[in-house]
Amino acid sequence: MAKKTYISGLFNGIASSYDTLNHILSLSVDKRWRKTAVKKVMQEQPQKVLDVACGTGDFSIALAKAGVEKIIGIDIAEGMIAVGNKKVSQLQLSDKIELLYGDSEHIAYENNTFDAVTVAFGVRNFENLEIGLKEMRRVINDNGLLVILELSVPTNKVLFFFYNLYFKHIMPFIGGLISKDKSAYKYLYSSVIQFPKPHEFIQHLQNVGFSSIEHTAFSGGLARMYVAKK
Repeated sequence: MAKKTYISGLFNGIASSYDTLNHILSLSVDKRWRKTAVKKVMQEQPQKVLDVACGTGDFSIALAKAGVEKIIGIDIAEGMIAVGNKKVSQLQLSDKIELLYGDSEHIAYENNTFDAVTVAFGVRNFENLEIGLKEMRRVINDNGLLVILELSVPTNKVLFFFYNLYFKHIMPFIGGLISKDKSAYKYLYSSVIQFPKPHEFIQHLQNVGFSSIEHTAFSGGLARMYVAKK
């Protein structure tokens, strides 16, 4: 099965419980990481942003609340988009946010369309990483911004021991109880472990033409933010 098909089915299956589980399992620290990433985006004062792998729209919503005039969110899991659009409607942000089905490897917008492109906890799910990065660069305006927030593996050995215990064993158990899909949370662990290390990911960004690349580790390396210019 192609990774894209698998990912779409996996996230459609847990869409209804995704937000609740995400905040429980991350102990809500993901909110702090998002807040920092949004501040980084807003330093450039973008008016139009593409949020790739938008999921249920948390990052798109945070951008709208921070002052971005127009956010387009795309994701391959239609169940996640449906949950996200319901949240957007309840928050009366439909004039600013549009969440749509869309593929990171075939972005349906012209070159130089967006002031910034963001990805929050979704780039590790790309089937072909460099094709996705290349597509995102294509739709960013000249000198526009890319901000990627992604889960990571801590480098400290003691922290890694507890990280491994939690993500490999405890999280799939809790996730399975609530979402009825233990495999989805086993995938989460494997996808983070297999994702390129920071220096490798920076190389991927450079390979497709991004420059002025910055890298910031959060919470001892549990998450990382990558910022780059077209």
